[in-house]
Amino acid sequence: MVPGEKQSLAGLTKEQVEREIEAALEGTPKDEIGPLYESALGAFTPGGVVQGKVLGVQGDEVVVDVGYKSEGFVPVSEFEDQSEVKPGATIQVYVEGIEEETGAVVLSKRKADRIRSWERVIENHVVGDVVTGRAMRKIKGGLLVDIGVPAFLPASQIDMKRVGDVGEYIGQTITGKIIKIDEERRNIVISRRKLMEEEREKQKKKLLSELQRGEVRKGIVRNLTDFGAFVDLGGIDGLLHITDMSWGRINHPSEILKPEQVIDVKVLDFDVERERISLGLKQLQPNPWTKVREKYPIGSKVTGQVVTLQPYGAFVKLEDGVEGLVHVSEMSWGRQVNHPSEVVKVGDKVDVVVLSIDEERQEISLGLKQAAGDPWTGVPEKFPVGTRVKGVVRNLTGYGAFVELAEGVDGLLHVSDMSWTKKINNPAAVLKKGDEIEAVVISVDAERKRVALGLKQLTEDPWEKLIPEKYRPGTRVKGKVTKLASFGAFVEIGPDLEGLLHVSEISDRKIDKPEDVLQLGQELELKVINVDPKERKIGLSLKAASQPDEEPEEPVDISQYVDKGPATRTLGDMAGGVFKEQQGDEPGQDSGPEGQS
Repeated sequence: MVPGEKQSLAGLTKEQVEREIEAALEGTPKDEIGPLYESALGAFTPGGVVQGKVLGVQGDEVVVDVGYKSEGFVPVSEFEDQSEVKPGATIQVYVEGIEEETGAVVLSKRKADRIRSWERVIENHVVGDVVTGRAMRKIKGGLLVDIGVPAFLPASQIDMKRVGDVGEYIGQTITGKIIKIDEERRNIVISRRKLMEEEREKQKKKLLSELQRGEVRKGIVRNLTDFGAFVDLGGIDGLLHITDMSWGRINHPSEILKPEQVIDVKVLDFDVERERISLGLKQLQPNPWTKVREKYPIGSKVTGQVVTLQPYGAFVKLEDGVEGLVHVSEMSWGRQVNHPSEVVKVGDKVDVVVLSIDEERQEISLGLKQAAGDPWTGVPEKFPVGTRVKGVVRNLTGYGAFVELAEGVDGLLHVSDMSWTKKINNPAAVLKKGDEIEAVVISVDAERKRVALGLKQLTEDPWEKLIPEKYRPGTRVKGKVTKLASFGAFVEIGPDLEGLLHVSEISDRKIDKPEDVLQLGQELELKVINVDPKERKIGLSLKAASQPDEEPEEPVDISQYVDKGPATRTLGDMAGGVFKEQQGDEPGQDSGPEGQS
């Protein structure tokens, strides 16, 4: 084979071709062998791109002359432009190799096109250039985008927000920025996000330079949170707080907004340095609180709807943006309301009375019970003093019982008015909650909303006639010791009736302590020595009972020793003073049982 002379190499393997070339170059100066060898062998060395001429088409292959005596073959499917298939057309092909059996050169136009495209991209672009291409397919971690050569677009670089399914972008034209070029691996990475961020930064600076407080701008709702919504004004997001969305009550921004919704908003305030913008939506509508006092004058009766309940009361909507609070204390005249749900529920239509208005704090105080009228109006006429009434025991306290006479009207039955003869220390011993009882009206104070009731007044006072006649001085009685004190003992001589057995009347001999000779529950035979209907006291004597009846004794007048006080003082209180003086008790000693009568 002579250098520069075209020889037939058909049917030869690569090794055979190399031997033929070496033989042909024998005798050639060594400094010329390299270039000649490369010239002869390089054209068909696999991996190279060469220029060829289309000779024709055989079946599904295009015959191409690449400068060898043996032609090369390219699949027709690799030709996108069919004009290149015509005989005489010049094309570039990639040398795949040589078939050992036939010696034909295997060529690829597609690979040659890719290599040339890569070379053109490398020649014309560097990192940072903006390129545009069509998203071809989804691969692991992102997309392949055809920008002349396949470029990798990572999923994280597709958008500024996280992308759910990258497959949605397949077929779309994408513009991005080259962020990496790896020539060795022929790899290009692009970012659509970086380009968007740079563009947004430009828009943000422009927006902040033009922004004015009070102006109205269009925006796109980008994100909803519990406390508000972020609205894209075109370059920067502003915060639309939930309190600035509506004059009315809303629990979550999703009640009136949705993502990607286009809305008009008002610029309330902004901070250029911190890049923060406060927006308002309700400010585009008139503030309903400006005319609240005119529409809802204090004392007027209005209708509203219960919109929410709190432990301290219920909020009632009067109109969009105007709500008032009905405190639990303003829900009922008569009963204590522990929670508003005991009276109303959300959605109820209720009549209320306007009690007060605070425009600055946008608060209205409402009354539910006032709308039904004051039940105490006409109480003196309905329940005059001396009238027998019926009611239900609503509550018990240490000093008495509250009896409901009518809705919103309670009367107090004091412990001192429960029995003529028995001292009531605990109302629960006589009554229980829910009892229906009959009582007598003792007094009425409509202004202070108070009615005093009496239970004992239903019967005649036994101290006026019955007791003085039955227990005359000198009368012998039997009784049971109910209480011991330092000055004597109290003895029950009848139902709910007690008398005082003073320590001086226990025995002829001196008794220091009544408990030395008496016991609780001990039954005694006594003699009545004194009856005081006015003070409601009976004096008893054990030693007098031991004497014959024919020897009358001078009755002891207890009252001469007693420090006169209110009629409500107990027998023990009175008698205690007497006997302390008699016995010379020191101050601070027990002068009698508490609360005895």
